[in-house]
Amino acid sequence: MYVVSLTYKVPEDIVEFHLAAHVEWLKNAFDDGVFVAAGRKVPRTGGLLLSRADRPTLEGSIAKDPFYVNGVADFEIMEFAANRVAPGFENLLDT
Repeated sequence: MYVVSLTYKVPEDIVEFHLAAHVEWLKNAFDDGVFVAAGRKVPRTGGLLLSRADRPTLEGSIAKDPFYVNGVADFEIMEFAANRVAPGFENLLDT
């Protein structure tokens, strides 16, 4: 599994300018099964994505994100092997 950390590197008005396109990309990526969770960082300095896709699929999807294409955010991809989860989250276990 992968955790992707986005960190904004532009002013908030530029983030807002690209936000609708980013949300549309995110919807499509969820429909394609690339991500299982997504959300904003608090405070709003970027976001986090959780993916069960293989690395090439994940990187290919990120390459199409308007935040990536337009240099809105830095993306850090971290691989994570979940070996313990709370009840109800067994689908996140590393197999």
